[in-house]
Amino acid sequence: MENSGIVDKYLQLRDQLINERNQNGFWTGELATSALSTAVAVVALKVAGHESDIERVHLGFEWLLGNINADGGYGDTTESVSNVSTTLLVYSALKFCQTGQEGVSAMKAIERWLSDRGIDFGSDTITKSILKFYGNDYTFSVPIISMLSLCGAIPSSSMEKIPQLPFELALLPSSFYRFLNLRVVSYALPALIGVGIYEHMYHKSSFAGPLRDLFIKPSIRKLIRLVPSSGGFLEAIPLTGFVSMCLISSGIKDNTAVQKGIEFLRVQQRKNGGWPIDTDLSTWVTTLSIKALGTGIYQVLNEQEIRTIRNHIIGLQLKEIHPFNGAKPGGWGWTNYSGSVPDADDTAGAIIALLGLYSGSEEELSAISNGCRWLTELQNRDGGFPTFCKGWSKLPFDKSCADLTGHALLALLMTIEKLGRSIPHKLCKQIRRSTVRAVAYLNANQSDEGAWLPLWFGNQLTDDQSNPTYGTAKVCTYLTDCLKFKQLNTGIRGRLAIMTAKARQYLLNQQNSDGSWGGKKGTRGTIEETSLAVCALADGNRDACLKGISWLEKQEKITAAPIGLYFALLWYDEKMYPLIYQTEALRRFLEFS
Repeated sequence: MENSGIVDKYLQLRDQLINERNQNGFWTGELATSALSTAVAVVALKVAGHESDIERVHLGFEWLLGNINADGGYGDTTESVSNVSTTLLVYSALKFCQTGQEGVSAMKAIERWLSDRGIDFGSDTITKSILKFYGNDYTFSVPIISMLSLCGAIPSSSMEKIPQLPFELALLPSSFYRFLNLRVVSYALPALIGVGIYEHMYHKSSFAGPLRDLFIKPSIRKLIRLVPSSGGFLEAIPLTGFVSMCLISSGIKDNTAVQKGIEFLRVQQRKNGGWPIDTDLSTWVTTLSIKALGTGIYQVLNEQEIRTIRNHIIGLQLKEIHPFNGAKPGGWGWTNYSGSVPDADDTAGAIIALLGLYSGSEEELSAISNGCRWLTELQNRDGGFPTFCKGWSKLPFDKSCADLTGHALLALLMTIEKLGRSIPHKLCKQIRRSTVRAVAYLNANQSDEGAWLPLWFGNQLTDDQSNPTYGTAKVCTYLTDCLKFKQLNTGIRGRLAIMTAKARQYLLNQQNSDGSWGGKKGTRGTIEETSLAVCALADGNRDACLKGISWLEKQEKITAAPIGLYFALLWYDEKMYPLIYQTEALRRFLEFS
């Protein structure tokens, strides 16, 4: 494509992105409908037993029947490859919710798919398979097995072979979790309580049964205190559904947690009958959209529209200790709904977005300063940034990762560059120390080939389902932006330049012959991965970028790919990702042309 054609395409995408804003002036996005979420939700509503939900259950049931994969299994999205956990949950939902014979054909297809993988409903292979896949993280494997048992899909004896969740631990002060090395248990509290009580009721004949009974009511009271105003724990449909169905099946249904949880599930059902994995990623896609547009946002939005977005972002910053996980004020979560909790990626994104829209008010300065302080206090000992909490790096919640660290580094250095004289001296020193450690982490975690791996993104077609293209492109783009700063320390500038050069060479080596990029070379290209690679290579690799842009132009539709990884290894796609990343790719390419 000639530059004039690229300009025309960019302007078309830019306008399309602007038009994706909701009636309140920011971006909402749309997560893929999920077979796993739909299966869990219809069972929860069926267990609740309200006559008003009969049609909702039927619509969800019909959606499941209409979205079985050609091989007879189910994936996390309609574009995902089949996997054991989702396929089993759908099977149990079909078995539990069918009123006639309409689900028999799909259930037989599922049985054949599972049989081909050595999984038999009459044996304990199902329990072993699920426990093996999720390893030590019982807060997802045990709810899955509990739902299968509740629906009659596996023998009741299977419940005797799974670890019991100690719901009593929910009553401990959060400070004890670290002392006892109970890894990130605060995020698992709803499942720990709801599913743990269900397991306890099943095993009530044990000698400790009467003693454990004493802790049920206090645990329920603790759970109720954790319920957000939206009713959805972490805004997650699967988690909320598991907790609701287990409590109701334990005879505990007349409480706020269940009532609000069931109402949350009702509200989240889509017109097509299915459910997404989460309410939305509105904060994330809003800040991504702002970055994609760059200074071009001022060409298409007026002052009032920009002020609306700016005030929206500032209003989402956590102003007090979060009741769910005890997070300090200053961070941002992934959505404007109350079940969200603050995380490093969204906090970095919000800081960068506010700096890009900065007008000089005290309110903006305060929000950015508090966000930077929150980030630096989150940083792990290894210099990297985790997602939700500083900790043991045992589970994804507290594990340092490269893409989050690169994002945080850009947010912190950009703050120093733009506001260095305005922020408190102590915070400025804190930020500088943090950035030195972050650079060291990125240097230590870049592979010999120049790649970085992301934590919450992957590719189902690579041999290990990792996505080095995503991770490398993201970090490389962050570092490229950092290298533009005039106040950058000379030593840090040199290290960033070396890492960036290695990353670009890696990406050049991964480009497919058709001009696209997938998770790795040889995997099918996607709009998201190709666009991100172009973003990273726009400064100095014109030929490779032109090949990538040519491939993008040939795509008939802007179709999302399931590259996102949600809690507990659930794949998702987001409608806005390909549009956002392609817009940014063309903007960056044109800026360097």
